[in-house]
Amino acid sequence: MRTLLNVIWLVLAGFWMALSYVVAGIICCILIITIPFGIASFRIAGFALWPFGRTTVPKRGAGVGSLIGNIIWIIVAGWWLALGHLFTGLLLCLTIIGIPFGIANFKLIPISLTPLGHEIVSSNDPSRF
Repeated sequence: MRTLLNVIWLVLAGFWMALSYVVAGIICCILIITIPFGIASFRIAGFALWPFGRTTVPKRGAGVGSLIGNIIWIIVAGWWLALGHLFTGLLLCLTIIGIPFGIANFKLIPISLTPLGHEIVSSNDPSRF
């Protein structure tokens, strides 16, 4: 079931949202100082491409550096990506079949706003929680 949901997600919203994260990652990797944002963006691109069966958890040991980085990220790229998830989620929720995919888009908004200090893990791995 998870694979079916991921394939439908890929067609409806996943490809375009992952592409936006890749573009943000490439832009961030152009400058040396923003490479950590680029790496986080590429990590989230994989999550946005295939989200069902995975979740995000706070990373242990993430401190003030990730907080400052998240504030910079929100200003530079996070709010654009969050708006993309919000807009796509609202459009998907217009149909009955699209409601689960719209909800999945809404669940990606927090990680699009604050990518640093979070890990993407399998939903079936209880040791990661």
